[in-house]
Amino acid sequence: MDKKELIINGKTALGIELGSTRIKGVLIDLQGNVLAVGIHDWENSFIDNIWTYSLEEIHTGIRHCYSSLREDVEKKYGVVLQNIGAIGVSAMMHGYMALDKNGSQIAPFQTWRNTNTQKAADELTELFDFNIPLRWSVAHLYQRILDREEHVERLDYVSTLSGYIHWKLTGQRVIGVGDAAGMFPIDSDKNDYDEVMISKFDALVEPYGYSWKIRDIFPKVLVAGENAGTLTEAGAEFLDETGNLKAGIPMCPPEGDAGTGMTATNSVAPRTGNVSAGTSTFAMIVLEKKLSKVYREIDMVSTPTGFPVAMSHANNGTSDLNAWVGLFGEFCELMGVQADTGTLFEKLYTQSLKGDNDCGGLLAYGYYSGENITMINEGRLAFLRTAESRFNLANFMKVHLYTSLGAVKMGLDILIEDEKVKVDRLMGHGGFFKTKGVGQRYLAATVNAPVTVMDTASEGGAWGIALLAAFLIDRNPDEKLEDYLETRIFTGLSGETLMPHKEDVEGFNVFMERYKAGLTIEKCAIDVMNW
Repeated sequence: MDKKELIINGKTALGIELGSTRIKGVLIDLQGNVLAVGIHDWENSFIDNIWTYSLEEIHTGIRHCYSSLREDVEKKYGVVLQNIGAIGVSAMMHGYMALDKNGSQIAPFQTWRNTNTQKAADELTELFDFNIPLRWSVAHLYQRILDREEHVERLDYVSTLSGYIHWKLTGQRVIGVGDAAGMFPIDSDKNDYDEVMISKFDALVEPYGYSWKIRDIFPKVLVAGENAGTLTEAGAEFLDETGNLKAGIPMCPPEGDAGTGMTATNSVAPRTGNVSAGTSTFAMIVLEKKLSKVYREIDMVSTPTGFPVAMSHANNGTSDLNAWVGLFGEFCELMGVQADTGTLFEKLYTQSLKGDNDCGGLLAYGYYSGENITMINEGRLAFLRTAESRFNLANFMKVHLYTSLGAVKMGLDILIEDEKVKVDRLMGHGGFFKTKGVGQRYLAATVNAPVTVMDTASEGGAWGIALLAAFLIDRNPDEKLEDYLETRIFTGLSGETLMPHKEDVEGFNVFMERYKAGLTIEKCAIDVMNW
């Protein structure tokens, strides 16, 4: 079939991912080729000391994304989109979406970016002897309990953003194991919440007298390839305002952006790893064995099929860098120069390659929010230099690119240097790598190892969840996800591998010494800058 016939006959899979700054939909054929794309840009808000998106923004955003994709299909192929082989939804991991028995939201949606759960995370980490990061759903839930928030006694369903949207589309309270691993610790032998820790949590909160236990309000855990329900009539109406999309479409388990990043980079088997770099930056390595001890800097999550994964997750990535590029865009307009955003990023990123290996003595922190790896619970944005620093555009851009990898580097050092974790290949994806040979080169310096970026890297997690939807309907009996990706999707795809440059590695190490030393300045900024 040609592409038009594939779309008409529903030989396709649709993935929609709600990211931090963009909701993206990708329609693919069952070989993974992209047929159409839809986009909706958005931003989180900081309201009453909470990073959040309103329910209206969430609903409007995903509908607009689908409409954008539907229009792309009509423009390219002259086809009204009605049939889709399978659909998958993914979103930012972690956070807290709370509903009552009527399905009504009863507390503000809290995103992964929030760091207002320190007491809860500390207590649960000690109770479980397992690192519970501040952004995990169970940390949010327990903090709401500690704070005696009124809505907790009325809880009927707590989920992540992907689980919430999936419920809106199917009526099913389920979640993929990768996203579930950002809600509560997972037993990788059973691909379910760890039962010992479940019992400990229920006993911990029993004195509060709630009518629910945690399994009552958390979604059921599924793995990739399992059917997670079908698109209902109400779900189709919710997603497609034209009413043309048909109900009954199979849906794969909803996943988090970590799991879709692993899928999109073919990093779901042991000894594979990937770095997703954008608004946040996180590195994940699929483990052969458990770590020797608990590290507060390292999250333990899982692949979409349940393999244990060690994650170095930095809350802050390129947000500050993007703001600076926007400022340069304003300057271009002031000077009467027309420069689209893509060109600005490419020119400025490429200019950074001319900078000094150590960024000329400049230092920057893009801490829009707190940073768990460096144990800083509030964000302050900082750019610093001395009179002797070599202050030019190339070094300015390089230091902001370097600092986007600074916190995640500290977690990776624990895995690679302290734990001796083995990784056969490291893949990069996300907006950080869009300008060829820049972000990839700096990541290679960060890890002092080869880094591969596929030609599909810019499609990101939306493509990854589309692949998981395709896996649901097109897998062979007993076919494993890692084999499906390796032999059926990635065989025909091309990419480029860069080796680390010795001078880059040395320069990045000098930068990291300054980065660690300068954290004291960042802490002082929190104390002083309260306006």
